[in-house]
Amino acid sequence: MLFPVFPAVNQSVAGVFQVSSLDHLNQPHYAFNASEARVLCSSLGVNMASKADVQRALSRGLETCRFGWVDEHFAVIPRINPLSNCGQSQTGLVKWRAPVTRKFDVFCFNESDAATQLEDTTTDGPVSSSDYTAETTHSASSSSSSSSSSSSSAPEVRDNEVEAARFVGGLQGSAGGKVVLITCTCTLLLLAIIIIVYLKL
Repeated sequence: MLFPVFPAVNQSVAGVFQVSSLDHLNQPHYAFNASEARVLCSSLGVNMASKADVQRALSRGLETCRFGWVDEHFAVIPRINPLSNCGQSQTGLVKWRAPVTRKFDVFCFNESDAATQLEDTTTDGPVSSSDYTAETTHSASSSSSSSSSSSSSAPEVRDNEVEAARFVGGLQGSAGGKVVLITCTCTLLLLAIIIIVYLKL
């Protein structure tokens, strides 16, 4: 099964990325209840993002127009600019306390991405949200995705903004990092064993 990921594969903001599902027309639609959302993030080799994780990503420029589950069992939309069809023109971390059986997207958190980005910002300086917005708008002009999801009992949510998205069908890039880490650890252990055997001889 393919899932659109925002901002893009291996391009999280402060370690946070949003995962959707596709309907039969290849349009993103809300498909995960709270427990399915947690399982999905886990299957990608990452954790479900907390409210604080998404808040941090928002402060670094993450802005979407679709609700996603967070670890505390409510849905959020990170908004920088007010739009009437995105969280009813609210800005900040727009929350929706819906039943845990309701379907939304999910915000996942890649801890290694967050650590790498934190390291980058301490050496390169902080990333401003205007820089991030300009960068995503520019890169999004070549690939766009749009979706619409609305509910009569909830804020109308439509994705009228151009968002860069790629599709992933398996594990996130963090799995590759884990493989490298395991390989290095095994190599060091093997080297230590060889040295010990050599010294005993």
